[in-house]
Amino acid sequence: MSAQAVSAAAPLAGKKTARKGLFAAKAGRKSSRNPMDQLSAGEKVFNVCNTIFMLFMAFICFYPFWYIFVNTISNNKMSADGEILFWPKGIHFDNYRTIFELPGIAHATLVSVLRTVIGTVLCVAVSAFLGFMMTQVKMAHRQFVYRFFVATMYVNAGLIPGYLLFNYLGLLDNFLVYVIPGAVSAFNIVLVKTYVESSIPQSLQEAAEIDGAGTWTVFFKIALPLMGPILATLAIFSAVGQWNSFMDTVLYVTDDKLQTLQYVLYRYLSQAQAMANIMAQSGGDASSMAATGVTAQSVKLTVTMVTVLPIFIVYPFMQKYFVKGITIGAVKG
Repeated sequence: MSAQAVSAAAPLAGKKTARKGLFAAKAGRKSSRNPMDQLSAGEKVFNVCNTIFMLFMAFICFYPFWYIFVNTISNNKMSADGEILFWPKGIHFDNYRTIFELPGIAHATLVSVLRTVIGTVLCVAVSAFLGFMMTQVKMAHRQFVYRFFVATMYVNAGLIPGYLLFNYLGLLDNFLVYVIPGAVSAFNIVLVKTYVESSIPQSLQEAAEIDGAGTWTVFFKIALPLMGPILATLAIFSAVGQWNSFMDTVLYVTDDKLQTLQYVLYRYLSQAQAMANIMAQSGGDASSMAATGVTAQSVKLTVTMVTVLPIFIVYPFMQKYFVKGITIGAVKG
């Protein structure tokens, strides 16, 4: 073969070799896309055991709610005898229907919904603004005010001074006693402050101030739109607390028109046997009562489910914001 032929064939051979190397690299990348292929046998065993353990823990957390629910819609006599464990039997919804027909339940539900909505909105708004202000260096005595808020997490005047203060402010037997005391939360302020310092660049505020924006403009148009995760976290905290609270009704409210659903159901729960007798006497014909068999246990389980179900339904939709907000708001990067 001549020297010219050899010199002409050399680039072609080089191109073929390069193509083979490229195809081999692509095949290697494709085969390594599955992370499981890169794990050792011990790591694979650990992942399997870890998954089984997590599923078991999830089952332990979920099963109590499932157990209560299936017992509330099952035959009450079978439930009282302990025959309902995983699946409902003799399905009916008379327990829920009868619970909501009890005197005062409808109005108490309205009061609870109003206090939850208004209290949550007020708490989130106040906490967001105060937390934002604690990050403003130009605010006078900022460190003192922040430490004053934090000190309230550890120092409490007590029940009697709190009662006297609410009496002096005219909050006894007043709907505002449900929303005003919880509007300012030191814990929420700490979360918002840390979130703003960790997630919102100071340069955004400085650029807005150069363009003539004031504190309110910076808060509403720059900081607030970027606080979605932490605001969702605060909303979850506040809504759960407002919905489940009943001690403030016990301590500060005597007016029947201001009693919350949780307090009314708590009162019924403590008198479950008496309520079962009332429900049995006021509900349906004999055949219907024989089928449903209202018992003290059915009253307790149904009351428990009514108080838990609203939050149980809402929480999954807020979980992704909750996790992000609590992690970013709790640790300063």
